[in-house]
Amino acid sequence: MSITKINRSAATLSKNRTPDSVSPFSGMCATCVEGCIGMCEIGKSSIRGAECIYPQPFGIMTAASEKDYPVDFSHFNIMGSAVGAYGVPADSEHAIFTNVDLETTVGDKNPIKLKLPFVVPGLGSTMVAKRNWDGLAVGTAISGTLLTIGENVCGMDDESIIENGRIKKSPDMENRINTYRKWQLDGYGDIVVQFNVEDTNLGVPEYVLQDLGVETVELKWGQGAKDIGGEVKLKKIEKAVEMKKKGYIVLPDPEDPESVEAYKVGGIKEFERHSRLGMVTEEGFSRSVEKLRGLGARRVFLKTGAYRPADLARAVKFASDNRIDMLTVDGAGGGTGMSPWRMMNEWGIPTIELCSLTYEYIDYLARQGKYVPSVVFAGGITMEDQIIKAFALGAPYVKGVGMARSSLAAAMVGKTIGGIVEEKNLPVYIERHGTTLEEIFVTGVHLKDTYGEDFTRKHPGGVGVYTYYQRLAQGMRQFMCGARKFAFEHVARNDIVALTKEAAEVSGITYVMELDKDEAWDIIKG
Repeated sequence: MSITKINRSAATLSKNRTPDSVSPFSGMCATCVEGCIGMCEIGKSSIRGAECIYPQPFGIMTAASEKDYPVDFSHFNIMGSAVGAYGVPADSEHAIFTNVDLETTVGDKNPIKLKLPFVVPGLGSTMVAKRNWDGLAVGTAISGTLLTIGENVCGMDDESIIENGRIKKSPDMENRINTYRKWQLDGYGDIVVQFNVEDTNLGVPEYVLQDLGVETVELKWGQGAKDIGGEVKLKKIEKAVEMKKKGYIVLPDPEDPESVEAYKVGGIKEFERHSRLGMVTEEGFSRSVEKLRGLGARRVFLKTGAYRPADLARAVKFASDNRIDMLTVDGAGGGTGMSPWRMMNEWGIPTIELCSLTYEYIDYLARQGKYVPSVVFAGGITMEDQIIKAFALGAPYVKGVGMARSSLAAAMVGKTIGGIVEEKNLPVYIERHGTTLEEIFVTGVHLKDTYGEDFTRKHPGGVGVYTYYQRLAQGMRQFMCGARKFAFEHVARNDIVALTKEAAEVSGITYVMELDKDEAWDIIKG
């Protein structure tokens, strides 16, 4: 059953007055009493209106759907075997999990090597991304993975220089690129810059490709968390006016006298900055790809969201026809920093269904001899079992998984630990591991020996990301070793089974009771 929590959520800092007695279809308390101060979402909305559409508190958190979808990764199990090995000799000396090769490549003529098959999809102008960028950049770079600079960074940069409507300099963009490059590992991974309508109008593609030397760019159609343009909140009216003058949609209108007065008295405490919808056409898409390559892009990616199947088909076909290097498909239910909360729960095709459709479309084109881009699945993937299942679900076309929210969580925790160690204010939960960063972070000594005495102290967020990724790496190796698959190129759709017939029907993955049926009976019959 698909269940949504209505009218109350930690994401909107709202709750029911009578949590044990709630109407299941409206989400309201079974008895709504006059005199209640309005703790629920309806009550908060009666006071703060549209502010309550978004997760809170803005700028220091991320949010993901609470909806319990009919099919998710837990409805599949990974298969193991007692015989054979793929990728190493089939003997007990070689078939050990430490010999599993986790490297992959993405791209066509100028492929990118990945030490681990992870992509951090676009983290753009939201405050939570900016506050934690150093940790993300350092951690992904030393892990040999892909990191994407999301939309609107140049437009939101307070120190950017814009002349005649075109970006000339953005210190924030330059810092994001250079921080990753400083720590990039032996040519593994890359920094990717993503564009939307406003970015294109500002000339961001020309700026990053020709002035900053970026080689990999991404066209963005959307994401799994929302089906509208990107948005952030602005605390100061001066910033809101500035963004309006740059061409963004700002609500309420910061130049309206009524809004100015409401801001002065404290009635309006924040403004919303919105991006415009892109309008996709086959001809326009081809022109955009050609233009980016003409500007010097060595690789062009496409990221699409949880739109209806016809739009997914467009993404797959356009990516094939234009030899896009990597296609990221982002299912509903994942997470973001600033999507409307109800939209995050109630729109789009969930991850399993979207990935299953993608496999059908990609596989058809491949069987027709058409070009197939490297595929990345995203949408709520956080742990090693889900990563293996995602690869199997889209085998052999999936080359990586997108993990933005979990990577950001690791960066935030790492940064927080670094801060409380400096303050010598360790909670018992942390102090049980030690009192220094080298004691607390299991990779601390290794990173200190590799990058220098002060590395862990200066980059605790990056250490958090790296350590989280290393946990995933060992977990993936163990699963893959058990399946006797010692490299991702050997992972196949029959390495997982569907635990329910509904999951089997949705995905095309074999139902558990049907797997190996003929082979098993041949063995029994001798």
